[in-house]
Amino acid sequence: MKRILTTIAVLMTTQAIPDAAAQAGGSFEWATYSGAEGSRRYKLFVPAGLDASKPAPLVVMLHGCTQDPDDFARGSRFNQAAAASGVLVAYPEQPSANHAQKCWSWYDAAHQGRGGEPAVIAAITREVMAKHAVDSARVYVGGVSAGGAMAVNVAASYPELYAAAGAHSGAAYRAAANVMAALGAMKTGAAEPDSLAGAARAALGERVMPVIAIHGAADAVVAPINGRQLASQFAVAAGAKDALVEERTEGGRKVEVRRYGQHHELWVIDGLGHAWSGGSPEGTYTDPQGPDATREMLRFFLAHRKP
Repeated sequence: MKRILTTIAVLMTTQAIPDAAAQAGGSFEWATYSGAEGSRRYKLFVPAGLDASKPAPLVVMLHGCTQDPDDFARGSRFNQAAAASGVLVAYPEQPSANHAQKCWSWYDAAHQGRGGEPAVIAAITREVMAKHAVDSARVYVGGVSAGGAMAVNVAASYPELYAAAGAHSGAAYRAAANVMAALGAMKTGAAEPDSLAGAARAALGERVMPVIAIHGAADAVVAPINGRQLASQFAVAAGAKDALVEERTEGGRKVEVRRYGQHHELWVIDGLGHAWSGGSPEGTYTDPQGPDATREMLRFFLAHRKP
């Protein structure tokens, strides 16, 4: 079992993780949520100069395996982008006490509904909303790798709370229900792809959940079919049948952008492995070459409001 979990934990050569750097343009502080769902630390970025009379958007970002909130914030540069847009960012922590590799348990059926880890993340979201001036119609959840897959679980489980979701190098909702199925999905996609849209529809009801999926075409850890299945899953669940496909070049890389109407996007980036596109080398699992995944995910989020 330990070997299996280590495989799920992103099999890449890790960089040394530097100490958390001070974030310009705001505060970045630890907090702890304690409630019926359990106790969990999270780190919160609050941009400088927010006007309490004007509620701000909130993004909840979930780190990948072996990472932590500081590492993910450094690598994605999400705080810098959030400061420029007046957005709060919360980073729940998955400690090694909960999972040896700090992976979110996206592949476990116990964490794919209104309970388990999604419940804790939703509770942290509500706590930040209660303590700060947050626009309840502009609350979002995203993440990378296992965090991206868990972000999708959270959005599907608590659609009344989130306006949109984003996953970089993630997997579809309910693509797996146990460890062995997760290993298979990571290599070749969900074993029963025809069931994915139904799973999303069953969780969301009549609600359309906007989703952006970003994936590297050269990802050898979570195969790119997973990003395609994720975007298609929520688009088909919302009734989409066709996609507008655009091919472009950014940062010297070919990029396929597939849009299913206004609410669902898929970015497949040629030459990108299992790493945050356009990220900083100060964080782990990043690739500095474009396109800038942080810019595109934040753009997508802020274009959507919860109905």
